[in-house]
Amino acid sequence: MNPVSAPSRAARASALALAALLSACSILGSEKTTFTVYAPNPRVAADPTWPVVRSQLAITTPDTAREADGLRIVVRPTPLEWQVYKGASWAKRPTDMVTDVVLRTLEDSGRIPAVARQGTGIAADYKLVLDLRRFESDYAGAAVPNATIEVSAKLLHANDQSVIASRVFRHAEPAASAAVADVAAAFERALGGIGHGISGWVLVTAAAHDRDGHLPTR
Repeated sequence: MNPVSAPSRAARASALALAALLSACSILGSEKTTFTVYAPNPRVAADPTWPVVRSQLAITTPDTAREADGLRIVVRPTPLEWQVYKGASWAKRPTDMVTDVVLRTLEDSGRIPAVARQGTGIAADYKLVLDLRRFESDYAGAAVPNATIEVSAKLLHANDQSVIASRVFRHAEPAASAAVADVAAAFERALGGIGHGISGWVLVTAAAHDRDGHLPTR
């Protein structure tokens, strides 16, 4: 029998590699996972008691742990477990959703002359610094989870970066069931609660500081 030439061996190896690749592609293609993308979009009405302020505000991008700011929806089945829902994702990252709801709530309130994300060129009098601590579906020992959002907020004077006030906001909204769609709906309500709480606090605090340099009594 004649020995196989080097080019023939190379051709045969390439053919086998291509066959293996096509086989792998067909296997992976048969196991595609369908993702449902959720986009919470709460609209928060202004509280009639919120004051009108003269100052402009810049909002920083919230700090958070990198693994907690992905597009996958985080669920905590027990206090020590951290998982994600299969086949579901957010349309935006949690830090973007928190920034959006605060920015839109303040803009729609009509009680502040200008508010924008930091870096957009606004001549801000105050800076809102946010730290997103939690954005997760938390069972906490119950049969149905809560959509839990926790944000630490600091209001700084833009000129000298001094902290005027700080506060931690936490909102836990129960889901109607354990279904992912109901959990996403609960997150929309929780975002609305966080947006309302932070926006009202910013306006009350800034108005008091504008007026006499003293913080309001909480």
